[in-house]
Amino acid sequence: MKRIATIFITIHFILLLPHLFSLERSTTDYRIGPKDLLDISVFGLNELNKTVRVSEDGEITLPLLGGVEVEGLTRAELEKKISQLLEEKYLQDPQVTVFIREYQSKRVSVLGAVRKPGPHELLGRQTLLQIISQAGGITNEAGNEIIVIREVEDGASTSLRISIDDLFLKGDARLNIPLQPNDIVNIPIDRIVNIYVFGQVRRPGALEVRRSNIPTLLQAIGQAGGFSERASKRGVLIKRIDEDGKEVKIKVNVKSIIKGKRSDIQLQENDVVIVPETVF
Repeated sequence: MKRIATIFITIHFILLLPHLFSLERSTTDYRIGPKDLLDISVFGLNELNKTVRVSEDGEITLPLLGGVEVEGLTRAELEKKISQLLEEKYLQDPQVTVFIREYQSKRVSVLGAVRKPGPHELLGRQTLLQIISQAGGITNEAGNEIIVIREVEDGASTSLRISIDDLFLKGDARLNIPLQPNDIVNIPIDRIVNIYVFGQVRRPGALEVRRSNIPTLLQAIGQAGGFSERASKRGVLIKRIDEDGKEVKIKVNVKSIIKGKRSDIQLQENDVVIVPETVF
């Protein structure tokens, strides 16, 4: 619970990141690419005003000018280029304005335990924390790590696993990596599951645990308050449903685990642990 509360506090801070990193500066640095939707306007000449989508070849088609190569240019660079082309043949000192209506060419996908999963625009140089903030921040269902999947030159993919604790709580700046177009940021959902401990323990009942951190038998008994004074440590029973839906019973001498004579037993989701009473 302490870890979750700390992450909540950190997430609220991360949600302020768009105000700390100027969006205007990011859009200024953004370089136009295929499928972007552009609004082109020339002051005083409505017939030249046009909304165009960049082709797969990185071009747009404009009245008077025909095909214009735009891929790789910033908004300001494209304004200057169109202005120069018009000035060469048609206008004196044309005032050209370019507005990027849709950013389609440079996106990343954010999946899993965020408030707004889906594709997100990559404006200029953006980092992992900025994109997570843009996706609404991490939810309380997040697991222990973030997986960034990236395409490499030969068409294959590579993945990078980043610890949430190291990035958010320890603030390791090396993990706040810059993202690239088509990156997939996956924050796996680590749902809450139940383990049941009944019988001679101090707090019998259901234990809510994360699926990635299901306790061992000794840990579960400890989380249930430990053995009561009347508990028998020799005949502890674990009931488990196997893959075929059949009930499996595992009888354990916990004394041998405590003495180090056998390994502790890793429990599974929905296991039922029954601690019997000592027979005097």
